[in-house]
Amino acid sequence: MDYKQRVTQDSSGFVLLADFVPGIVQEIRYYSTYNFVGDRIDGYEAPVALLTIEAARALKAVAAEVNVQGYRLKVFDAYRPANAVRHFVLWGLEDLDLRMKPYFYPDLEKQELFKRGYIASQSSHSRGSAVDLTLLDMRTGKEVDMGSPFDLFSELSHPDCRAVTDEQYDNRMFLQKAMTRNGFVPIDCEWWHFALGDEPYPDTYFEFPVSAQYLRR
Repeated sequence: MDYKQRVTQDSSGFVLLADFVPGIVQEIRYYSTYNFVGDRIDGYEAPVALLTIEAARALKAVAAEVNVQGYRLKVFDAYRPANAVRHFVLWGLEDLDLRMKPYFYPDLEKQELFKRGYIASQSSHSRGSAVDLTLLDMRTGKEVDMGSPFDLFSELSHPDCRAVTDEQYDNRMFLQKAMTRNGFVPIDCEWWHFALGDEPYPDTYFEFPVSAQYLRR
């Protein structure tokens, strides 16, 4: 089926993540200008996280598990509209825009980000059941040290990278095990990215904006 034929504006299967996971921390990077592009990304109309109801329920279970061990979940991105992904692709074609290279891809050329799988022309986020996140230590109020920041496109961000310290590696595995125990699947190049294994819309990409007002109640 052609990609364009699988894009829909139907938001009826989605929920506001904060409604399902009380106390979840949100720093929606693509609503801000502090991201690898350097601009707010198309389709992000509010700094909120949306997910399919199935993914939200699974993440609620993860939050409950880590909460009792002193942590909260902090989300950087969840549902990502298809037009946001197109924004990334168009940015990738612009050779002169390297504003954020020192912060997010210092050791790679822009075109390599797609070849190495850090950015995709079709994203699992647009199917609504993928999430980018980390842990927040409730004792300190700070993010847990994972050895590299969110969206650092580098081998240092690969979950199994052993160039990080033992503590940083253990932190990654703690997050990964909590997520996989509750049905999420990791990828091999980003410690922060997980997608629901049994996702409800495996062949559908969504394009309604990131904003609570577009959710169908």
